[in-house]
Amino acid sequence: MYIETETTPNPATLKFLPGQAVMETGTREFASPEAAEASPLADALFGTGEVTNVLFGRDFVSVTAAPGADWSALKPQVVAILLDHFISQAPLFAPGSAAAFAVPPEDEDLGDDPADADVVAQIRDLIETRVRPAVAGDGGDIQYRGFREGVVYLSMQGACSGCPSSTATLKHGIEGLLKHYVPEVTEVRAA
Repeated sequence: MYIETETTPNPATLKFLPGQAVMETGTREFASPEAAEASPLADALFGTGEVTNVLFGRDFVSVTAAPGADWSALKPQVVAILLDHFISQAPLFAPGSAAAFAVPPEDEDLGDDPADADVVAQIRDLIETRVRPAVAGDGGDIQYRGFREGVVYLSMQGACSGCPSSTATLKHGIEGLLKHYVPEVTEVRAA
């Protein structure tokens, strides 16, 4: 088995491609060692002591190194952990847990006005078909959080969370796309 590595726009994050499915659907982010306990793989990656974020995507694992970490030393450790996991065909999540399901906390979901249902459907469709695939290509994910008074609220995950160019991605890329196709959108903000 060979694991490819790609850089991402976030210099602290590398994208690892094991050449097989990681998650059948959706994504799952681990932003702390405590959260990573739900996944033996994420727990092992955090166990290096140099990892601050792990994101499982459909066919990739994004790993964010701690400030000051040396990728030349960390990368072989991450590859070894990934190889061990995928060769042994170990489960991605701890047995008997609901860890495979990522449900955003209610306070992060800003909700939608029922009168905006058609607009929200257009926004969600554009995010799913155009934005998410592009963001996943950079080792991240994006979550829709709400639409209120012309403003779309999104949250960035994985390589895109904390990336120096994430503000530009939101403001110039995603905002421009949504404004073009959905005239009711006046602005995009990070939630």
